[in-house]
Amino acid sequence: MSTALAVRNICKKYEDRAAVDDVSFLVSHNEVVGLLGPNGAGKTTTINMILGVLAPDCGSISVEGIDLATHRSQALERTNFTAIYAPLPGNLTVEQNLRIFGMLYGVANLAERIAAMLHQFELERFRNVKYGVLSSGEQTRASLAKAMLNAPRLLLLDEPTASLDPAIARDVREKIISYVTQSTCGVLWTSHNMSEVEQVCSRVLFLSRGRILLDGDPKTLPREYGKSNLEELFISVAREPLTLEVD
Repeated sequence: MSTALAVRNICKKYEDRAAVDDVSFLVSHNEVVGLLGPNGAGKTTTINMILGVLAPDCGSISVEGIDLATHRSQALERTNFTAIYAPLPGNLTVEQNLRIFGMLYGVANLAERIAAMLHQFELERFRNVKYGVLSSGEQTRASLAKAMLNAPRLLLLDEPTASLDPAIARDVREKIISYVTQSTCGVLWTSHNMSEVEQVCSRVLFLSRGRILLDGDPKTLPREYGKSNLEELFISVAREPLTLEVD
């Protein structure tokens, strides 16, 4: 498989603390990779570097072979994201948000694309409603519509179904997986819902103290470390990461 994202030996320090310490990984096209770890493990810092919000102190990041440091706009036009800590402007309607972000991303046939996203995420009746007055679940769907608007080749999803009821969350997962399957998109998926991760991710990376501690298939990785499921493994990484390190 070809590579959607290549992260090579990136690091980021805040004063004397290493938030991300020599992290390397790949995300292939048509692959969903889970980026897991307890709070403070370095997930958000890693995502912010991939998005170009933060510059790494060392290492490199490329999107479809395009170096983020030297060709920032070309790399980022292939990327999109949604995160629970990055809501859309609340004083704009759903359609206004999609139109503005569509213009920023240079989306062709924007009106048609907006209509398609409103339909796909069941947002037609909220077209002219301000984002800030939507329920948390409706906001999540609007943010996902924005994330898919430019048909990204690299999609970063941070807790994408956190505010959705189980039925809608399942539908959203199916929509994302369908998009990944039918396109050449690669996805980096961050979640604390281990059941969801097992369903959607073909590979997971466990971050601990700014470093990748484990890398493997979410369905088989727990057994390799004597755990019955991914949730037990997650708890072990959070509580006793050093006991899981392999030479």
